[in-house]
Amino acid sequence: MDETGQQFLNRTKHCNLGPSDQYLGKPQPPIQLEYDKAQPIIKLPKPSKIVTEFVDSRKIVEQRISLRKYSIEPLTMDQLSYLLWCTQGVKKVFQGTATLRNVPSAGARHALETYLLINNVEGIKPGLYRFLALEHGLIGVSLDQDIADKITKACLNQNFVKSSAVTFLWVAVPYRMNWRYGERGYRYLYLDAGHVCQNLYISAESVNCGTCAIAAYSDDELNQLLGLDGKEQFVIYLATVGSK
Repeated sequence: MDETGQQFLNRTKHCNLGPSDQYLGKPQPPIQLEYDKAQPIIKLPKPSKIVTEFVDSRKIVEQRISLRKYSIEPLTMDQLSYLLWCTQGVKKVFQGTATLRNVPSAGARHALETYLLINNVEGIKPGLYRFLALEHGLIGVSLDQDIADKITKACLNQNFVKSSAVTFLWVAVPYRMNWRYGERGYRYLYLDAGHVCQNLYISAESVNCGTCAIAAYSDDELNQLLGLDGKEQFVIYLATVGSK
């Protein structure tokens, strides 16, 4: 039996770690990946302006399931903005070195970026986009007509990826985490991805949408489609969303 997993756990124990780059005084990585400033940003509705109905939290938790079949009703931009706010919304920036968000993260490192495969959202052309958490807006990555088919294929032909209104693709930026925690930071990346996805499940349920998390995909194919090198940045988790 392959012991790769056990070796990873052993090698990332505190007793096996050297000093982190933060401890060594090396400059920390940026709190958000760079983007082309000449590229237009699709501004999303301000979260403070979005009104949601009161839903009992116990009811939301108890009726949460993984949903793979969605209605043809599109998501509104308000709904999309709300879901992004609940999963990666920035509440406060600390002198450009850290952010306080609506999800927990080890050491407030928040080493995830959000990409979106938009299929059926009012006012937004279908395609692949990246969410800019600090600006609370979107920039286009690919508007190719077959991008949904390509991403679905990379997700091992799970067809609800392209029948969803939107599929969230979370991308890990490991050095943002490992700068503080060394190789143990890889553990925290996966924990953080779980926090984010659970917030998506709960927030989607509160606006009468369903969600299904996805961990089965071709790493290399998906990273290539998003323009990632698979090392400094890589896809770590996905989830589909659609109206019930």
